[in-house]
Parts: sequence; C-alpha cells; structure tokens
Amino acid sequence: MTNIKNKIMAMTMAATGIFAASTIAYASAHMQTGGRTSQPIGHAYFCQQLPQECAIRSKKPEAPVLTRKRWDDLIEINSYSNNSIQPVTDQEFYGVEEHWTYPKSYGDCEDYVLLKRYMLMQRGWPESSLLITVVKQPNGEGHAVLTVRTDRADYVLDNLEATVKQWDDTPYKYLKRQSVKHTGKWTSIRDHRRKVASY
Repeated sequence: MTNIKNKIMAMTMAATGIFAASTIAYASAHMQTGGRTSQPIGHAYFCQQLPQECAIRSKKPEAPVLTRKRWDDLIEINSYSNNSIQPVTDQEFYGVEEHWTYPKSYGDCEDYVLLKRYMLMQRGWPESSLLITVVKQPNGEGHAVLTVRTDRADYVLDNLEATVKQWDDTPYKYLKRQSVKHTGKWTSIRDHRRKVASY
C-alpha cells in the first residue's frame, strides 16, 4: 500500500512540473559541497545589522520531506515575492554596491532571497534547509538564489525565474552557499556538471 501511495504522489508531482526532465548531463539531485569558504561582503554587513540571524546552529540539519503542502509553499512564495518586489540594484536604491536587507517594495536578488527564506521559515521550514546561494549567470554576472534542501532534491527559488526548478536544471554555475550547520558560515559548491541547461 505504501508503494502505491508513493507512486501516486510521484505521478501527481510530475504533473505539476516537480520532476521536469533535466537537460543536464551527469548531474545530481543534491548539490555537493566542499569546505568552508569566504562569506560574501553583503552577507557580512547583513550579519552586523542582524547578528541573531547569523548565529543559528543546526545539530541535525536533515533535509525535510517534500510533501505536497511544502511543494505548494515553494510555488506560492516564489511567485508572491517575485511579483511583489520591484527589481532595483543596490547602487540605484542605496548608493552602494552591496546592501542585503529585507525588502518592502524594492530590492535586488539577495533581497528576494531573504524575503523568501523568511516567509518559508514562518511556515515551519527549518533554517538549515533554506540557504542563500551565490551563482554565476551565463553572461558572467554574479547572482543570488535561494536553495531549498529537501529529501528529493535541492530546488531553487529565483527572482529571474517564475518556475521552481531543481538546481541542476538551471543555467547557473554554483559557487557557494550558507552552511547547513551555521547560518553565519559559508561552504563552497562542487559544481562538476559538464554542461548547464540552455534556455
């Protein structure tokens, strides 16, 4: 009976796009991380302003089970944030190159990430499953997305993309993300994919 229920759930999720076919060769559903690496300047400033946000430790950072309700959380919050916040660069809005903060009406990629992370935590998602992640776009520019760890895969919430995608079905080169054990620490990402998805 359990196997039948699992198959039905998998078929239902596939119909909503959760298991969309990947165009990436030799990829893994979960990112592989390396050792500790440098903290982004913008995040360091954010931690100075809100030190309690960057001092959370997780002794057992297990990825949560991806239920249908949690999948709906990801879709809803990604859509709400992307449609509620108007994109603007930190230079345009604050007059500085990097300023990470919770957005009210305007923000750049890191601000979208912070908002999505906060909203998911309000719905019971653990901090260790919601990781700010730094990537490089195909044009070489830096970008930030929210990596959401689940038992099925790592998913990405992106202000440049309306659809929630598995990390290895995105066109980015993944560089580093928050540690699953400490919100103020960062780890490198071993992105060894031979090619990335093209759109």
